[in-house]
Amino acid sequence: MRKILFLLSGLLMISGVFAQNTLVVYYSYTNNVRSIVNELSNHLDVDIVEILPAEEGLRYEADNYAIGSALISAIRDNPDDAESYPAIKPVDIDFSRYDNIIIATPLWWSNMAAPMQSFLFQNGDEMGGKNISLIVSSASSGISSVVEDAKRLIPDGNFNNTSLWINNGNRASMPNLLNEWVVQSGLQNSSSTSVPQIENDGKFDGAMYDMYGRKIDFCVKGQIFIQNGEKWMKTDK
Repeated sequence: MRKILFLLSGLLMISGVFAQNTLVVYYSYTNNVRSIVNELSNHLDVDIVEILPAEEGLRYEADNYAIGSALISAIRDNPDDAESYPAIKPVDIDFSRYDNIIIATPLWWSNMAAPMQSFLFQNGDEMGGKNISLIVSSASSGISSVVEDAKRLIPDGNFNNTSLWINNGNRASMPNLLNEWVVQSGLQNSSSTSVPQIENDGKFDGAMYDMYGRKIDFCVKGQIFIQNGEKWMKTDK
């Protein structure tokens, strides 16, 4: 089967992530959201920032989820008080570089996970006027309250009407759901359909890396990868 590689414009940054006008900000405790973001990077060219709690090693599920439940309760009781939000490690983001921001977060007790709420409480004003999209991971609970949290914390954001909900019932189909959602949301890079085509019946020379800068041995249809300091997308013909 002949393979077609589409060369995408852009320069490789040291981190292995390209500077684009779409930013993904995510928090992941059980690695479910991290897996979603990793898959998303195969479908869309983005910069990625991970939110981390300031205090490491907390077990939010311990003692029947006592810590996590208390954090959400504190925010619910006083959502306008900065002291209600748990501390997170500082992040340095130049929001002026981005038109689109994707928030990827788990659901905790029907609400947005507390560390992500902390990030949005601190930075929501800077995200005003941006196109905001949400990806939410949960076991089975609906995500309407998470959407409400996001709109409360980013009051001037231009929200995508279609949030992506990944749950235990559809998690196995996550790659396809992500691909469909990216297209429906208008986030797909328009350049991917107009760049020069390079055909090759064999393997390209040089190591390949994913969008996190990790070395990979192969890539799948539709995946964006890095080779020889440039960005490529693979399809099959």
